[in-house]
Amino acid sequence: MRELSRITLDPSVMGGKACIRGLRVTVGTVIGLLAAGRTREEILKAYPYLEPEDIDQALAYAAWRVDEREADRSDA
Repeated sequence: MRELSRITLDPSVMGGKACIRGLRVTVGTVIGLLAAGRTREEILKAYPYLEPEDIDQALAYAAWRVDEREADRSDA
């Protein structure tokens, strides 16, 4: 997996949720907007401090998190 240098996790920003470049914009916000049918252009217009690569990395991060699996304790 490529490095996701634009995704930050800081307990003092947005309660430690995954954010874009330390800004108060979470990966969840970006993914939610895309899921609601917003285009990249609409998102970038609404959040002018975001860049196209921020959206790409938010998608990559979300895909990586969905692919993660926790071990079922009953299998232990």
